Amino acid sequence: MNRLNKRIVSRIIAIIILIGCAYGIIQMIRLTKSAEKQFGLTPLSMYQLVTDGEAMVKSDNGRVNILLLGVGGGTHEGPDLTDTMIVVSFHLTKKTVSLISIPRDIWSESLQDKVNSAYHYGEEKKQDGGLVLSSAIIEDIVGIPIHYGLVIDFSQFETLIDYIGGIDIDVPTSFTDTEYPIAGKEMDECSGDLSYQCRYQTITFEKGIQHMDGKRALMYVRSRHAEGGEGNDFARGRRQQDVIVSVKTKILSLEPWYHPDMSIHLFQSFDKATKTNLTVGQLLALGKLGMGINPNAIGKISIEPHLVEAPFDAYQRYALVPIKDFEQIHAFIKASLEGK
Repeated sequence: MNRLNKRIVSRIIAIIILIGCAYGIIQMIRLTKSAEKQFGLTPLSMYQLVTDGEAMVKSDNGRVNILLLGVGGGTHEGPDLTDTMIVVSFHLTKKTVSLISIPRDIWSESLQDKVNSAYHYGEEKKQDGGLVLSSAIIEDIVGIPIHYGLVIDFSQFETLIDYIGGIDIDVPTSFTDTEYPIAGKEMDECSGDLSYQCRYQTITFEKGIQHMDGKRALMYVRSRHAEGGEGNDFARGRRQQDVIVSVKTKILSLEPWYHPDMSIHLFQSFDKATKTNLTVGQLLALGKLGMGINPNAIGKISIEPHLVEAPFDAYQRYALVPIKDFEQIHAFIKASLEGK
């Protein structure tokens, strides 16, 4: 090849490289604008997410605490009562997470009602007030700051579990619930049957590894009337923790980061099923942290040993109160978190 031809080829290659760089820059600008328009992600927040996403979230003593609330939604009886209340505490430097289950029947002197009604009262006062009031009430219970809140509509979350192909749960104890409510029949008069048996169905879970679709998984976490220990709030709290861990494990096994369509669908399903005061950037930062946490680094904390059933005459309903006081519960939780 002569010198002239070499110059022409070199120029052509240079032009191709310039065109490629220009195209890449244009696509990056389009992607940036799209992310900012759809998700509120600015170039700075995207840079922070990649380099140091943890800086995007508030924290105290290296921990960010998120109140996870589950509401029935749809036609479920008491659609804005929180059947599930879990404080998810991320340790940003240790890369661990602790799940603190809050029984729905704890009595709150501030509310003069059970804690599971806080979201309902907050929403009655103003839109999105449920998260604010629930966070304040749960802070009184656990003694640690609640930085963010996340509400899951169970009627939508079922679809997300189905999309990932269901989850596997290791059921520790077999149980049967003969009074599991049938959706849509909560107010059925049952043709005059005063026992209202038409409103309920019987569900059974056998001990051992069970594969559950969305509907079955929600039955597992919602069941409240099984005989024996599986019928109390503490067993429900444990089951809720197990489902959360299983959903995380299943999503990780699918490796959605290698499948853009799956990632988008998961995000859309999650967005539809939840309401939160976290920004998209903060959600992605915490998701990035959560995905990197080993299942063995997920701790489960139960305050069951520090609660007792209150005398019925005290509140005219079933309720749980501290054996001593909430300061004792605060000390127990802080000591449990220090080792995590």
